Amino acid sequence: MLDSTSTLTVLGCGTMGEAIVRGLLRSGRLKPQQLYATDRRAEVVLTLREKHGIHASGDNLEACRAGGVILVCVKPHEVASALDSDAMRTALRGKLVISIAAGVRLDQLRGWLPDSAVIRAMPNTPCLIGEGMTVIARGPGVSDAQAAVAAEIFRAVGRCVEAEDKVMDAVTSLNGSGPAFAYMILEALTDGGVRMGLRRDAAMEIAAQMVQGAARMVLQTGMHPAALKDQVTTPAGCTIAGLLILEDGRMRSVVARAVEEAAHVASRLGQS
Repeated sequence: MLDSTSTLTVLGCGTMGEAIVRGLLRSGRLKPQQLYATDRRAEVVLTLREKHGIHASGDNLEACRAGGVILVCVKPHEVASALDSDAMRTALRGKLVISIAAGVRLDQLRGWLPDSAVIRAMPNTPCLIGEGMTVIARGPGVSDAQAAVAAEIFRAVGRCVEAEDKVMDAVTSLNGSGPAFAYMILEALTDGGVRMGLRRDAAMEIAAQMVQGAARMVLQTGMHPAALKDQVTTPAGCTIAGLLILEDGRMRSVVARAVEEAAHVASRLGQS
């Protein structure tokens, strides 16, 4: 687990990387002096230093030499150029390397870094407000203790579970793209409220809190969504009337197919 001797390097500390840095500092899991970050943009490096008090630079190699755990947050097409060099292999030998690059498989990471413990992770944008979901997949030889370190990092910004690498394209679709699907549904619910006379700001607040509450009901009760749906659906009531309209529009299959199609595209990300 993370302790006072742990050090973490965030390679490519953009929006998601900074969110994780904020979460780690806010939770007290790490102190500023234990964090290293890099970015190609000088203004971002300066901002990271001033805002968080962490070590920040534009030198990936030096930052990787300094950190005990490396979190790779560069774009998928940049991962190979960032990691695939003899100098970087030497700097990362024996270290835990966690990649959040969509579509970059564990066998690719192992090929570039054969002497490192590698983990693939897929967080989502609600990490920015501490309500994220992250799924991790460990490479061969990664210990339970190393997987626990990865999980602890991501639990600083939400929930974290473990899965196998073979399902990570589906995870990328459901977890990474899923917020966009949820926002579209939320927008449609808001439009319905406006259509029936609510002000848009009120309709949006009602819909957003309703969706948040419904999601928390699933997480906290552990009940199947269908069972919770049935609790709301009274005989000859307004809920069943609305549900039948959704069924007429094939909402279930359309949303499921959206996840399927996004997974197909995700499988091609990070591949040459």
